Amino acid sequence: MIAATGVDESSLQYRGWRVVLACFLMAFFMFGFGLYGQGVYLAELQRAHGWPGTLVSAASTFSFLLTSVLVIFTDDLLARIGLRALILCGLSALGASTALLGLMQAPWQLYLAYALMSVGWTGMGTVVIATVLNAWFERRRGLALSLAFNGATCGGIVLVPVLLVLTDSIGFRSAMLAVTIVMVVLVLPVVVIFTGWPADASRASTGRAFGAAAHSRRALLANAAFWTMVLPIAIALLAQMGFIIHQVTFLEPMIGRYAAGLAVTIMAAMAVVGRLSLGLFVDRLDPRLACAASMTSQAAALFVLLQSTSPTVLLVCCAVYGFSIGNMITFPPLIIQREIGSAAFAAAMGLGTSISGIVSAFGPGIIGLVRSLTGDYTMAFAICVVLDLVAAGVVLWRPGRAAKIAAS
Repeated sequence: MIAATGVDESSLQYRGWRVVLACFLMAFFMFGFGLYGQGVYLAELQRAHGWPGTLVSAASTFSFLLTSVLVIFTDDLLARIGLRALILCGLSALGASTALLGLMQAPWQLYLAYALMSVGWTGMGTVVIATVLNAWFERRRGLALSLAFNGATCGGIVLVPVLLVLTDSIGFRSAMLAVTIVMVVLVLPVVVIFTGWPADASRASTGRAFGAAAHSRRALLANAAFWTMVLPIAIALLAQMGFIIHQVTFLEPMIGRYAAGLAVTIMAAMAVVGRLSLGLFVDRLDPRLACAASMTSQAAALFVLLQSTSPTVLLVCCAVYGFSIGNMITFPPLIIQREIGSAAFAAAMGLGTSISGIVSAFGPGIIGLVRSLTGDYTMAFAICVVLDLVAAGVVLWRPGRAAKIAAS
């Protein structure tokens, strides 16, 4: 599932860069609504309906857990219904989810909306984006991944402040419906026109039968290198997800509503800078060492964040934390391609994303629970610091040379 070696991947005429644009827009709205926007939902749903924070946090955890189950079967879905159909299913589900978030009146509707959001993650999330770009790029794969996944952080930069401003001016319901319409208008034509597999990639190479995919998953579970990549990423994402979801709620009492929104924007902007910086020379780096450095920098930023109430220091800490946020989803496909190979790429991405997703899904719930038990976020975020340091140590463990999973 590799782009033909004879093409000039650096040329802007190469069709793969149009696929990168489509993936950028998918990531922009999927992560903007499905990750960064959840901090806004937490605050607005509590304000509008009086629902406890633990209820909304639990719905977030439910969504991430369901997503983690569904993405295991991405390889099979690509083979059975095709790439474009899977993406369009994801777009439809995400649109229904965000519209329902604005219209809901009862807690059960919250869980329905978050279930639909999980279907959106399956069709427009990390696994699909990484798999299709792995097919289009070989020599510029790291840059392509970095540019596409920058859509995720740009979603945080743009969508969160837009939702906050629109909510204040026209209300949360109208804001969600308006931005949902914009998403469909922008993403639908780009997906239909630009997405697809390279012309030289056969159906057999872009999707396998269920039995072959299941065999690859069993082989991956026995691969030590796979586990020393998945577990630390999962631990770091648990801490990261918990902080992102609770960031606005943590900062708002200290620096105000709009400054808290600014902190999210700064964090997301620095994630763009961090990912672009990585993308320029990532193919010459040891991805495990770079991953450990990113985890350590997040731990340091959170530690300082807990020691200060200065608005300037808090914003700087969010900026430092954000510099490595985006790279947490860029490192896994790079490690998988180098240590496991292309034959089992989609299966490894699906299984790895599932495992790390299941673990990290508990982040918002754990942080919310610890905060409820202790009365503030000090202990909750201190736990995140420890988790980041543990993850940084584990990802550096190299259990021998990994054998690449052979195609079935």
